[in-house]
Amino acid sequence: MKIDFKKYADGLVPAVVQDYNTAKVLMLGFMNEEALQTTEQTGLVTFFSRSKGRLWTKGEESGNHLQLRQMLVDCDNDTLLIKAEPTGPVCHTGADTCWSERNHKDDFLYYLEDIIRLRRSSNDETSYVHKLFGKGINKIAQKVGEEAVEVVIEAKDVNRDLFLGEAADLLFHYLILLQAKDCSLQDVIAVLKQRHQPK
Repeated sequence: MKIDFKKYADGLVPAVVQDYNTAKVLMLGFMNEEALQTTEQTGLVTFFSRSKGRLWTKGEESGNHLQLRQMLVDCDNDTLLIKAEPTGPVCHTGADTCWSERNHKDDFLYYLEDIIRLRRSSNDETSYVHKLFGKGINKIAQKVGEEAVEVVIEAKDVNRDLFLGEAADLLFHYLILLQAKDCSLQDVIAVLKQRHQPK
């Protein structure tokens, strides 16, 4: 991979970071040759911080690192696409991406999944999600079962709004259960795609 660091006067090239699993755009940083080498050697995405004037590994203070999975260069050899797995919120605001909800216009379930992840790791005792995780896997599984029964009951009725409300409750708690089992929506989609392949 050849990168033209001399194209820009400051020797920095833009590095767009994309979630390896969901393809969501997470952030934009800048790399010089040393930042690129450090990223390749450590497996942790490292930039050159223009404000700090030094190398900066994402998550060096917060612990929310970006684990390198793939690195690509564009056709002009002057812009990088970094595919990485985030270990926590990416934006300094606490959002999962630096574009917040705008990046989830067509991926609301992934956005909701990220919100659940944030609530789980928070210390907010008023958060329903945080409290539910605190009660353990048995309570979470029981809640999914209760919501599933309520969906079945409403399915036998003719009230569309009530049915959709219960369906939304079930889907929400299903996403919680997935995270409690250290799985993701993307994992489930991968299984469905595998089953869908022609034999």
